[in-house]
Parts: sequence; C-alpha cells; structure tokens
Amino acid sequence: MPLHFQKVICALGLFVSFHSFGQNYPEKPIRMMIGFAAGGPTDVIARVLAQDMTATLGQSVVVENKMGANAKIATEYVAQAPSDGYTLLFASLSHNVNSIMFKKPGYDPIGSFEPVTLVADLPMIVVTAYNSPIKTLPDFIKVAREKPGTISYSSSGNAGSSHLAGSLLATEAKVDFIHVPFKGNAPALTEVMAGNVNFIFYPIIGIADLVNQKRLLPLAVGTTKRHPDFPNTPTMEEFGYKGFDATAPWVGLLAPAGTAPAIVQKLDRAVQIALAKPEVRKRLTDLGAVIVGSPPSDFRSFLVKDKLHWKKVIDASGLKPE
Repeated sequence: MPLHFQKVICALGLFVSFHSFGQNYPEKPIRMMIGFAAGGPTDVIARVLAQDMTATLGQSVVVENKMGANAKIATEYVAQAPSDGYTLLFASLSHNVNSIMFKKPGYDPIGSFEPVTLVADLPMIVVTAYNSPIKTLPDFIKVAREKPGTISYSSSGNAGSSHLAGSLLATEAKVDFIHVPFKGNAPALTEVMAGNVNFIFYPIIGIADLVNQKRLLPLAVGTTKRHPDFPNTPTMEEFGYKGFDATAPWVGLLAPAGTAPAIVQKLDRAVQIALAKPEVRKRLTDLGAVIVGSPPSDFRSFLVKDKLHWKKVIDASGLKPE
C-alpha cells in the first residue's frame, strides 16, 4: 500500500477514535485536584460546582485536596496526568504566580494545560480578630512603623494572593510586616481569628458570616467601590492605596494539555449549566464570588494577560523567585 494511503488511513483512525472517545466521556469518576486545604475559598467553590457537574455528566466529580507549595504540588501533578479528562485542576491565581516565583515551577501555566472555564473572581478583604486591640488598618500601619517587626499577617503560602497583597501593602506603606504562611487560606484565617496573627488579606468568600458571628472585624475591602456586603468598611483606595482590586484571586478549571477538544467542551458545558442555575449562582454570590463563566478560548487569553499582570505586581513588591 502506498505510503500516503497509509497516512490517510492512520489519520482517519485517529479522527474516529478522537470523536468516539469524546462522545463516550466520562465513563468513570473524575478527580478535581485542589492545591489548598479543605474549607478555603477555592475548595468551597470547587465543591459547589463538583456536586452539580456530577449530575450533569453522570459520573462523580470528586474533589481532592493536594496541598503544598502554594498549590504547586497539585498543579504539577495535573500537568503530568494523562490527558484523558479524568484528572482536572481547579486553580487560582497561584497558577501563574508560581511560574514566576519558582525558578523551576515544573509546569508551563499555559502550555501544560487546556483551559476549560474561568469560573469566578474573589474580591479581597482585610480582616483581623473581632477582639483585636487594633481596630483600623491605619492603626496597624502606624504600629508597624513605630515598632518594626511587631505586626504580622498570614497567608495561604508563599506567593499566594494574601502574601502578595500583604507584601504590596508593606511596600506601599513603607513598613515591615511579619509574613506567616500556612498550607491554605482556611488555617491562615483560623490563626487570625484566634489572635495569633494580626491580620490577613482574604478572598471575600464566607467572611460576612464570620463577621456576623463576631469572630472577625473587617478593616478594608480590595474593591474599587465599597462592597455591598460591607457597606461600612472603607476601600483600600480610601486609605490611599490604589490597585488592590487587581490582587483579587480568580478560580477556574483546567485539564492537562492535549485533552481532546470534545472533552473540554463537555466539561465547559457542565460548568456553564451549573453557573446558569439560580440556586448555584445564589450560593456563590452569597459567598461573595463574582461569577464569570468564560469559555475556553477567553480563559486562555485571560491566563496570558494574568501572568503579565502578576509579573508586574511581584516586581513592584520586591519578592524574589525561590
């Protein structure tokens, strides 16, 4: 048989295999990996979506927390997973940040993945323990200026959104804060509520409930205008610090590079179905999330711009690659 006919037959076989595989997907449970602790903002949103996607796809979407190195461990794991649609990554801004902060990140934030959906943005809020003796952000800065090395802030880990925002504030205010990293936002917030760490920049998810329970005191919001859930809380701009709206983390779904377009489309459709449901939208917006739901192509473009943005923020903050 002539060589060109062999190539045509081979290509046809791959085409048929590709389409039949996409049509039958999924045939077993899907693992959705998260690089942070259970109970944190990324985890909470992922579980809301996973529950609804399970019903749409007809197979269980199981959330797994694979913590460590600001989600770098989970991200590398998914980047190296088979491109069959059964191992996914529910990522946040650390996805791009790690590729800047680590000399050997172990993955390409864009080239190692197939973007599925940019799910939502999570505005930031600065909070302290409800019974903290310091009640305002300017007072925290004043104490840090008068007594260097006495004011601390926690984060989900080095180069996480809380770390970057706290470092940026220290740079802008010309003060030194003690950075206390944890393996996830949930334990970082717990230590603030316990009074063991002074404050935290935290994605706004679930904070309103903790404020109402008198466990947290809001100091400032990172939105350009006052947040409707916290009408009496000043914005960072009101205190003279601009650009903190750009530190808001995002959350989105990615698959390993090479995952068939038909599978990516099925996953995207399942997320879009979830985000279109009033009960899901209400759960997310009640938590403070700003729903996006952009398609794969838009998510890819966003990732490119997001990486450039965080490069500028990291350079301005003075943080160095590890």
